[in-house]
Amino acid sequence: MGLSLSINGDRLTSSADPITPLVDVLREEFHLTGAKPVCREGFCGACMVLVDGSPALSCLTPLALVENCEVRTAEGLSANSALSPVQAALEEADAVQCGMCFPGMVVSLTHVLETNPGATRDDIRAALTGNICRCTGYERIIEAALTVIQT
Repeated sequence: MGLSLSINGDRLTSSADPITPLVDVLREEFHLTGAKPVCREGFCGACMVLVDGSPALSCLTPLALVENCEVRTAEGLSANSALSPVQAALEEADAVQCGMCFPGMVVSLTHVLETNPGATRDDIRAALTGNICRCTGYERIIEAALTVIQT
């Protein structure tokens, strides 16, 4: 008997130990590799997912805490294999370098833009506080997010 999860709209059952970090279950059991286990300490934001609509660090979230919750990963933000508006804006702005932080950035930006469609530059900066990028400046990322608001 496993734990029942809803991941990106699909009802799934995990046989993993309830204290297994969600990021490990997503990657190893369900082959959703968007969430990245970079720091495993909750500092970098590369493992960010949405749990019942709120950002959560999947490296710090035990599987048992998301039972019967709706989990959305970076893979679940797009529809019909098309890029989401945030993904498309980041690609258009050439805002991402190595891609390690990209899924977490997309999840954080999606959350702020879904919950605050009129988000300001400061709102976007605040939303990215938990996401670390070591390759690029944050300005292009913020500018890309602002273009989503303007469209």
